[in-house]
Amino acid sequence: MTMDMVVADDAGDELQLLELDSLLDLLWRRHQFDFRGYSRGSMLRRMVRAQQYFRCESLSMLQHRMLHEPAILPDLLSFLTIHVSEMFRDPAYFRALREEVIPHLATFPSLKVWVAGCSTGEELYSLAILFREEGLDSRTLFYATDISPAALRKAELGIYDLDRLAGFTANHQASGARTSLSDHYTAAYGGARFDPGLRARTVFAEHSLVSDQVFGEVHLISCRNVLIYFDRPLQDRAIGLFRDSLVRGGFLGLGAKETLRFSTHANAFSEFAAQERVYRKAASAGNAVHV
Repeated sequence: MTMDMVVADDAGDELQLLELDSLLDLLWRRHQFDFRGYSRGSMLRRMVRAQQYFRCESLSMLQHRMLHEPAILPDLLSFLTIHVSEMFRDPAYFRALREEVIPHLATFPSLKVWVAGCSTGEELYSLAILFREEGLDSRTLFYATDISPAALRKAELGIYDLDRLAGFTANHQASGARTSLSDHYTAAYGGARFDPGLRARTVFAEHSLVSDQVFGEVHLISCRNVLIYFDRPLQDRAIGLFRDSLVRGGFLGLGAKETLRFSTHANAFSEFAAQERVYRKAASAGNAVHV
């Protein structure tokens, strides 16, 4: 490869990143979806796939279509948001909640649980089943939030492909289950429909960790495998939001590859079940709205 070719490739990469920044800025200004603090590498890969899907020659052409064809926005957003999950994913995390966190939560007369970035609902139903098994479902209010309206609609339906049930069931049993997973769903609509009672005390709502604010004090926040897609300033913004949303002594659960170790808000938490990434808000940590 000649030096001229290297320069040309570098120039092309720089142009593509400029196009990406312009497209993300338009998404924010026109539609109030803010992906500007997400990892640029991740965003570029997703946008290139969207560009190919919409048969656009460049990201600039994709931006032009988004500007003049607003009907493509829902499909475009599906490329920008990651919805890869399963019920009781990382069973050791749910076992830690069951055995170590639930005994503390059981001392409260009423509970609020926030599933932040709930995607298509697998984690919400996992927690709802766990809380039912532990006898806390009748006094728990769940908040299931996501940036994607399409994902929220699927979460609210609670219907999953039958071929996923074997994996769900194995995870559930490994989490220390007290029931059979089949107790909580029926085969219908060509899939497994989970008991509507599991979501009877759930509020589904659009919420962005990038731009929205605290909406109430909660006792447990489960936000797993979301922060890995954020850059460091946006991670700090989200963790500050969690800190301000939790009651004193409340719990925060993160994904297996996520940590508070490098956050500016780390001192507001202590490690509670370190291996499973469960943290507890310090009793002395105040609640101030994070901007």
